[in-house]
Amino acid sequence: MYQALKLENQICFRLYAASRLITQAYRPLLEPLGLTYPQYLVMLVLWENDNQPVNDIAHRLLLETNTLTPLLQRMERQGLIVRSKGVVDGRQTLVSLSKLGRQLESKAKDIPFCLAASLKSCDLSPDDLACIASKLDALIATLR
Repeated sequence: MYQALKLENQICFRLYAASRLITQAYRPLLEPLGLTYPQYLVMLVLWENDNQPVNDIAHRLLLETNTLTPLLQRMERQGLIVRSKGVVDGRQTLVSLSKLGRQLESKAKDIPFCLAASLKSCDLSPDDLACIASKLDALIATLR
């Protein structure tokens, strides 16, 4: 067997497993809010800067618009967001928080701290986490 083909030698597996497990760790924190992890990411973008074009949200989340659109449609049916046509460019779709979507922000404010607390056992300092985030940003930028 080729050593390079062993699962234990694949960085991609570690990234995949970590992503899946982090998403799983968010589930019990997001369920009371009625959000899935991808919906939470959209909400984070909108809480930071409301009333954005779909293209900008997709770019921020590193998604294609055809992946994001069905997610936004579900969120609109849930009453979390409102989609509207752009005034300047009618081909553009703008996404805004609904009243319910804005109210969820205060309910979600402790989620990052709860997740961080659940990671305490892995003994990573804030500096370690910042370093990991920086390395992952570099990897993402390279792969884009």
